[in-house]
Amino acid sequence: MANYTYLVNDIIEASENDGTEFVSYIPKMVNRVEERLTKTLDDYGLVTATSVSLPTNQNLLTLPAGTLIIKNIHIKDEGTKIALLQRTDEFINDYWPVSASTGTPKYYAMKGGGTGNTSSTSGSILLAPVPNSTYEYQIHYNVMPTKLEASSNETSYISLNFPNGLLYCCLAEAFGYLKGPMDMLQLYESKYKSEIQLFAAEQIGRRRRDDYTDGTVRIPIQSPPQ
Repeated sequence: MANYTYLVNDIIEASENDGTEFVSYIPKMVNRVEERLTKTLDDYGLVTATSVSLPTNQNLLTLPAGTLIIKNIHIKDEGTKIALLQRTDEFINDYWPVSASTGTPKYYAMKGGGTGNTSSTSGSILLAPVPNSTYEYQIHYNVMPTKLEASSNETSYISLNFPNGLLYCCLAEAFGYLKGPMDMLQLYESKYKSEIQLFAAEQIGRRRRDDYTDGTVRIPIQSPPQ
């Protein structure tokens, strides 16, 4: 089940409800579930990168539309990539209170955003020191993917790589909308949480380690009582 049409059919069949009101609600429900999953899953597949430039003496950099979470920011200084350190807005103001002074940026802080609204900008980052040159900034960030839609967008990263979790979360939302049965709502919510745990073990655990530096994953086995 990686196709939007199949997903809608599975929801209708599992809920045993093909009423006009419920069927017309499904597209909105699927999109809300996608937003929930995008903010829950910490997957490399949702990370993108872009490079932007900022004029000298300006320390407020507008983030790309659709930005949810900043993973890291680097600047290029004479061919060398330097990672900026994230701090709070208050730290930036204490560290660099005189905006007329300039230097090579070292810190950044978030200024609004985080909505994932693909139709507008998603906030800015505040830099300190104020840039003394036109640097290139490379931003890695989690982005809100294009949502599933009949005909125009039948598949998405989530539907292709997290199909069971998408289905179970949709069914939990569906039975909540239908106001029961409660045992079915609890069943699919439980199945969804199990899929999240498996996904987290893979993405946050295994994909972010290797046997050479971290050692082989070992699972403790309980010995039988003597």
